[in-house]
Amino acid sequence: MTTAIQGAITGIGELKPLRYSEGKTTLSLIAESVRLAVQDAGLSKGDIDGLLVGPQVGETPQHVPATVSEYLGIDPTMSNTVDLGGATGPGMIWRAAAAIQAGMCETVVCVLANKNERGETLRSPNRNPIREFDVPFGASGANTSYALLKRQHMEEYGSTQEDFARIAWWHRKNAQLNPDAIFYNKPLDLEDILASPMISDPLHMLEIVMPVAGGAAVVVTSPEKAVNGKHKPVYLKGAGEKITHRAVSQAPSLDALPFNASIPRALEQAGTNVEEIDLFSLYDCYTSVVAITMESAGLCKPGEFGEFVKNHSFGHDGDYPLNTHGGQLGFGQADLAGGMSHVVEAVHQLRGEAGNRQIPDASQALVTGNGATLSETTALVLGGEQ
Repeated sequence: MTTAIQGAITGIGELKPLRYSEGKTTLSLIAESVRLAVQDAGLSKGDIDGLLVGPQVGETPQHVPATVSEYLGIDPTMSNTVDLGGATGPGMIWRAAAAIQAGMCETVVCVLANKNERGETLRSPNRNPIREFDVPFGASGANTSYALLKRQHMEEYGSTQEDFARIAWWHRKNAQLNPDAIFYNKPLDLEDILASPMISDPLHMLEIVMPVAGGAAVVVTSPEKAVNGKHKPVYLKGAGEKITHRAVSQAPSLDALPFNASIPRALEQAGTNVEEIDLFSLYDCYTSVVAITMESAGLCKPGEFGEFVKNHSFGHDGDYPLNTHGGQLGFGQADLAGGMSHVVEAVHQLRGEAGNRQIPDASQALVTGNGATLSETTALVLGGEQ
C-alpha cells in the first residue's frame, strides 16, 4: 500500500535559535520564517494560497489563521490551526498535501514560531481534567510526566541512567557540526550528563530540552508544480498519526503507546522499512522519548534500546544517523517550532545540502513528532524521489 496523499516540499526557512527573543513578537518570528521559506522556494507571497499555523499562546489566542494572514499580507483559500503539540510540524505536512489534493489550494506555507522572553512564562486558563485528577497528586508539567515514563521503562526493562544519557550525548555530539545549534561549540561528556542536576527523578537536566526563541516554515505544493521549483523537491512518501491519551496517568502500557501505530503506518504507506531509512529525524524533547520511539520504530525490541545505542553510531557517517542537526536536545526547542526543525533537517539531508554533516546518498528520512506526553504522534516518510 502506498499513500494516496501526494505532496512535495519545495521551500524551507528556519531561524537560528536564540536563548531569548529580546522584545520580538511571535508574529514577527512567524513572518521572518515564512519569508525565508517562500524565498527558498523561489516564490513570492502572492503564490501562497494555503496557510497552516499553530495555536499561538498570548498574542492571538483566537482567530489565529486570520491574524497571521493579515500580518503576512496573504489571502489564502485554505487555512487552519493545527494543534498537536510537538507533533504539529510533521502533522502540518500531510494536511497541506491533502488540502492541495482536495483542490482547496495549490501552495501551502506551514509555519510555527515562538518568542522566549527573559523572565516571562506564558500561561493559559487551563481547565482540562489534568488539573482535577493529576495536578493534586503532584503530576504537574512535562518534566514530571516524562520522568514517570522514564521510571516506568527503567522498572519494567531494567534500562539504566547511562542508557538514556548516551542518547543526550549523541545529540550534543551531532550539534557540534551545526553552527546554528544553540549548543554549537559546547560538547559534553557522558559524565557531564549524569552529573547534571536531577530535575524530576530520574530525569537529569541535560536530558531535557532547553527552551529557546525561534521559528520554522515549510512550503508544500503538488508534485506537478514542484518539478519547476528552485530546489530538488522532497516528496511525502507516507504518513501515520495516532492519539491515545492526554494525561500521563491515562497512558497505555509502554508496548501500546501511539508511535507503535503511527510509525508502522507511515512506513507501510511508503512501501519501506526501517532498514531502508537513511535519516532518523526523531522528536527528542526528552531522552525517554527517543528511547521509546526507537523501540516503536522497530530499530530494537522493547526494552533493548540501551544495548542498541551502545552498539551503534548515530552520527551523519554512522550506521543509523539520528537527528544530525543536533535534535532539539542539541539544536534547541523553540516551542512547537522545535518539532518542525526535524522536518527542515530531513529536507536539508535529502537535498544533499547539509554540508559537513551530510549523510552520503541520503534518499529516505523518517520524521516523527510527539505532543503532550507521548500522546499525540505523527510520523512521516520523506524521500528525494517521487
